[in-house]
Amino acid sequence: MTVEIITEDPRWDALALEALAERASEATLAHLGYDPDEWDISLLACDDARIAVLNGDHRDKPRPTNVLSWPSEERGAERAGASPQPPAGPDPELGDIAIAYDTCAREAAEAGKPMQDHVTHLLVHGILHLLGYDHIRDQDATLMEGLEVAILGKLGLPDPYRIDAGETPNLER
Repeated sequence: MTVEIITEDPRWDALALEALAERASEATLAHLGYDPDEWDISLLACDDARIAVLNGDHRDKPRPTNVLSWPSEERGAERAGASPQPPAGPDPELGDIAIAYDTCAREAAEAGKPMQDHVTHLLVHGILHLLGYDHIRDQDATLMEGLEVAILGKLGLPDPYRIDAGETPNLER
């Protein structure tokens, strides 16, 4: 697996983002039965200002968010709750992900979670989007969230959707 990282915000350097991204991508692809060595992902490590521009340009939501993704091709399932189309070669590029330091740090602090755990979750989430998974329809959200929980569990991380007292889920629908 090749994760090409463009770091625009140097605060990401202290987090060992490259190792987190490789770990998240390998675990996600392997869980779904794909050979991680056959696929590439581009990752933009930015701040809230940059991701707000991207969110506005691509989703008409000009505000910061934690993670955005752009699959190299449409793979989404037509039927709610069904698995998306698998990626096909020969092009190994799955797509691009952008992740915002400020929002990730704030969400991790608010939830009392280690930043590395939260970022790993968001990377798994973004990679699943590249593979065609989504959470707009309830059945699709159930499928995607179940995959996230299973993948993170294999990495030794807790269920990010378990809501403790005073905690709210951190992903937009």
